[in-house]
Amino acid sequence: MLVAADRASASDRVEAAAAAPSLAAATRVWAKIAFLSLGGPVGQIALKHRVLIDEKRWVTEPRFLHALNFCMLLPDPEAQRLATYLGWMMHGVRGGLVAGVLFIIPGAIAIMALSYLYVLLGHVPLVAAFFLGLKAAVIAIVIQAVIRIARRTLKTSALVGIAAAAFVALFVFKVSFPWVVLAAGIAGFLLAFSLPILERHAPTPTPASLAGDRTAWPGRIASVAVLGAAGIAVWWLPVLAAVLLLGAAHVVVEVGFFFSKMALVTFGGAYSVLNYVGQYAVETAGWLSAGEMLDGLGLAETTPGPLIMVVQFIGFLAGYHEPGQMAPLWAGSVGGLMATWTTFVPSILFVLVGAPFMEALRENRLLAGALQAVTAAVVGVTLNLALWFSLHVLFAESRLVEAGLIRLELPMVSSADAIAAVLVVLACILTFKYKASIIRTIGMTALAAIIIHLATTGSV
Repeated sequence: MLVAADRASASDRVEAAAAAPSLAAATRVWAKIAFLSLGGPVGQIALKHRVLIDEKRWVTEPRFLHALNFCMLLPDPEAQRLATYLGWMMHGVRGGLVAGVLFIIPGAIAIMALSYLYVLLGHVPLVAAFFLGLKAAVIAIVIQAVIRIARRTLKTSALVGIAAAAFVALFVFKVSFPWVVLAAGIAGFLLAFSLPILERHAPTPTPASLAGDRTAWPGRIASVAVLGAAGIAVWWLPVLAAVLLLGAAHVVVEVGFFFSKMALVTFGGAYSVLNYVGQYAVETAGWLSAGEMLDGLGLAETTPGPLIMVVQFIGFLAGYHEPGQMAPLWAGSVGGLMATWTTFVPSILFVLVGAPFMEALRENRLLAGALQAVTAAVVGVTLNLALWFSLHVLFAESRLVEAGLIRLELPMVSSADAIAAVLVVLACILTFKYKASIIRTIGMTALAAIIIHLATTGSV
């Protein structure tokens, strides 16, 4: 896929891999990958490719792509799913758990620490300037994501139409993200009966090296069912405990239920997920402001692990702002951990249960059509996210225009922020002209924001 575009010839042949490493050796490598996993899902997948294929030679290229294609079928986060699957492929359930859990630990620790700093120091003017720089960089990064996904996805007029319909549904009519995904999936399923209007894909042969190994049909459905039942119990145990200890109306419980639901419907990449999460957390639940949501995304872009780790920041602020009888920082910590648990436990579970059946899923033409349509809808979803972010960074105020089914949010031109506009332009120049990395773009725009603040106010 993305990480192997320059290895087309290699992907057509099955290479002999070295003997599988011990679980201890693999654990050390998974920990290294986790701490180095910066720069979003594309960079994280590329890092796994380099370490596991080029350096260690533990996985062949066809096997890696085989795993990646399967992981793209499931709800996000894709980079963590891939780690879980590759760990499972080498060492079974234990290997999948090790790889999947280790991949999120550095980011979870970093986001929790930054959440504490944010609520304690976030309103200091100099720190606020730093976060303005992060927001500007995020806009450029999301715009780049829109362009990248569109180029890779929108190969036919039908897919362009689905993307446009998804954008209009979200931006103009404020339709909820799950309904957009469902409608796109149904449309793709129906259109798959007439494949010429969708993108044709040549059938991918099953690599010979996969015959008889862990990726083959298990033949023991009962064992998979037991694993699934145990995983569901582990998934929901903290949510039920929170209900008993805090009451069903507590915000921590709401966080647990929402992110559990999110784990089932968030197809299409981190940015499409954030559109759904932002719409609910900011506009419906009121757990945090749009500016705080952007700050959290900027922090997630600078820390190891999956970008969707921003959910921990969201859960933290939800608990911090509505602590109930708990101390605010304690409620924030519990809320952040609840969001992380109910986002990532299902991700690991889906891989461990679904991986043995991957061949049956990948060969289904109608399912492939549905997934193409959902991926196309993600372009519209991500474009809506980019505009939503831009609206709240570049303008201090907005107004909601309602007419029938239309619910359109428009900026108040008089509230435009000139400094934010300059920073967004800088971020776009760095991203598109100079091809700067995510970390460099964020660092440069944050530094520029601090310099502008010191030059215009002369104080910290």
